[in-house]
Order: sequence, then C-alpha cells, then structure tokens
Amino acid sequence: MHSPFAALTQWGHRLGFDLVEQMIGYHEFQAGFGPPGLRPMSFHITWGPQDLLGWLHPGSPDFLSQPLHGQVHIDGLCQGAEIAGQLELRYFSQRELRYVFDFTAQGERYRVQAAKVNIRLWNLPHSHTTCCGTLTRLQDSALVSRSVTFFRWRDLPRFLASFRWRLQTALNDQAA
Repeated sequence: MHSPFAALTQWGHRLGFDLVEQMIGYHEFQAGFGPPGLRPMSFHITWGPQDLLGWLHPGSPDFLSQPLHGQVHIDGLCQGAEIAGQLELRYFSQRELRYVFDFTAQGERYRVQAAKVNIRLWNLPHSHTTCCGTLTRLQDSALVSRSVTFFRWRDLPRFLASFRWRLQTALNDQAA
C-alpha cells in the first residue's frame, strides 16, 4: 500500500507547510554599540518545511529543520529589516529550538542566534515561550547585543490559525 506522500513524490511534488510566529521582548546593547538599557526587540517570521517527508525523516539533513523569513525590529538599530535564516527544532538531540537569521541594518550585515532551551515535557509552557539570543556583526563577529524574546500565549490562536499547507512542484522549483 502506497502512502499519499509517496505518490506526490513520485509525481515530482513535495508537500510542506508554513506557520507565522511572532516573538516580542527586549535587548541590551553591549558597551559602545548603542544606547544603554533595555530596548524593545521583536521578530515576525514565517517558517515551515518545504518537504514534509524529508523534514520528518530522522536520517535526512532536513530533519526538523526549515527555512525562515520575515522582519526584525531592534530598537536603536533597525525597524522592519528583512531577515532570512533557519529554524531547527532540536527536540531530540539538544532539547532546544534554534533560530538563526541574517539581515542588513545601517549598511552592515548582522546575525541573530537565539534559542528556546531546556525543552522537556514538564516545562513546555516556559521553554516554548522564552527565547534567549545574541546579535553579532558578521564582518568581525563582534557581540552587539543580547536579547530575550517571548512567545505570548495570547498569540497562540493566531499562530495555530496561520498554518497553511504548501505543495511544491518541479515547475515551482524551476521558477524560483
């Protein structure tokens, strides 16, 4: 018996999905990189696997890893900068969710690396909502800022309602 996923693959199609997530919190510049004190920070991303079969297969390089894109707001540095990167759901190997994305602000390239850590069954309400991160300048790897952002429980209905299936065909791949 063949699965519907196998039939899609045989026809050159890949099934994936998208979700929209918003994280809101604060950051603090390191000395010499911006104004002192806690400042607002948020990122609004769309993420999801392009190939559900590869995403679910533990032997695949895409296992629980997917691209992300969206915008970041870092008070004192940028407002609405376009971002692109990767979200890795490392539930089994490191019990963390890792966000890595790059963007340009004020003529320089930056990278945010952030993680929701200590993912365990008994602490999901905390571990899935708190994300600690760093902002570095890519040119010299200088630490620019540290951050803490949060997934707000009141955003859960919007997050769940954002789920969309995506069917990728060979024609879509050639157009990209």
